[in-house]
Amino acid sequence: MKIKYIILFLLPLSLLLLSFSLATGETAGSKEAGFIGAETCKDCHEAQYDSYAKSVHFKESIKGPQSQDACETCHGAGAMHVEKGGGRDVDIFTFDLDTDPQAKSARCLACHQRTPGMDLWDMGVHKRNDVSCDSCHDLHVAGRQKPNEPEVCFGCHRDVKIEANKRSHHPILEGKVSCSSCHSPHGSLSKSMVKADDPQQLCFNCHADKRGPAVWEHPPVEENCQSCHAVHGSNHAKLLNERIPQLCQNCHDWSRHPGTPYDNTASYTSRWDCLRCHPAIHGSNSPSGGGMRYVR
Repeated sequence: MKIKYIILFLLPLSLLLLSFSLATGETAGSKEAGFIGAETCKDCHEAQYDSYAKSVHFKESIKGPQSQDACETCHGAGAMHVEKGGGRDVDIFTFDLDTDPQAKSARCLACHQRTPGMDLWDMGVHKRNDVSCDSCHDLHVAGRQKPNEPEVCFGCHRDVKIEANKRSHHPILEGKVSCSSCHSPHGSLSKSMVKADDPQQLCFNCHADKRGPAVWEHPPVEENCQSCHAVHGSNHAKLLNERIPQLCQNCHDWSRHPGTPYDNTASYTSRWDCLRCHPAIHGSNSPSGGGMRYVR
């Protein structure tokens, strides 16, 4: 009976000693591997540490750097860096402009590989063009790490910035839509990394009244909105690629109201707007023949 009690007493004690030895071994292993701890980093990099302390990465609850090796989770073990007196790029990993973009992204993907939306990163245009995570994300900033759209995007996509500043444009600058409303910056199987296999369906997410179905469908609506509309901005009303009637005459110049300026029908195309008579341009449900011509 006494032996039984002794065993019951010694078993939890042995488990406690085992866990203590393992923890001590891990600490010793970390030190042997060259990890020095965030407090040592702070001695020289106080400003960077303070900004890191305000970021989401500092929260242990997210199982990020702070719950692992803090600064050294991303920058690597710092013992050799300290031993050699510090200095930029001295036995430490840095996220400088001249650092290999794939190597920088690999550091982030060590934790973010399973982040929602990252499954197509390897197939994305951004990776193929050597865009790394820190090209868009500021890792030492308070709050969430989401980039400041559209300014960050415009840094590379300057042609889009020009279009977005035209008189007719999607409300990107006004903040009503963002670049990521339509695009998947971390990769997509579709052209231009849009968030839909069919661009039409992407447009219909906001412009549902144009979706149809209609009794009389206008073919461009079924095929591609970009047949008539510019995506980001235009100098013509309603983001049109051209002004009316020239836009309509790209397809309809051969019949009814031809574009010849010197005949008895010239007033229809030179002075009148096609939409005055054909307002149901995205499709008509009129059962009469007028619906076929999108008159109503």
